[in-house]
Amino acid sequence: MQVERKHRMTRQRQVILEELRRVKTHPTADELYFIVRQKLPRISLATVYRNLDLLYQEGKILKLPAVDGVMRFDGTVTPHYHIRCTKCGRVSDVMLDVDLNLERKVARRTGYHVTGYVLEFEGVCPDCAPRTEH
Repeated sequence: MQVERKHRMTRQRQVILEELRRVKTHPTADELYFIVRQKLPRISLATVYRNLDLLYQEGKILKLPAVDGVMRFDGTVTPHYHIRCTKCGRVSDVMLDVDLNLERKVARRTGYHVTGYVLEFEGVCPDCAPRTEH
């Protein structure tokens, strides 16, 4: 069982969180590192990784499953769905109401005590779609 610890909000951690919440691209740690370096030029990639892990542990960000081997991060922690492009890997938010009854339905059907779930749609994004039509 993991013990939850609150960590002090350092300047670096605050900038990482602000930048992650500002972008809507669900960046990788490497992509976020290049974004954060615009404000904190001396920050290291290891510091970005370490702080992303701490922010995730504290429930301030989401980690998106690594379908393509690359973990992506989301600064929006309220329940929402995602859609991933099967061509370029882009991840976007789906602006639909979350089905709050789904967990109860699954629990009734399986007998499990559901503690959460990940539902991700797949498709071809608008940028890649014209290239796949030919």
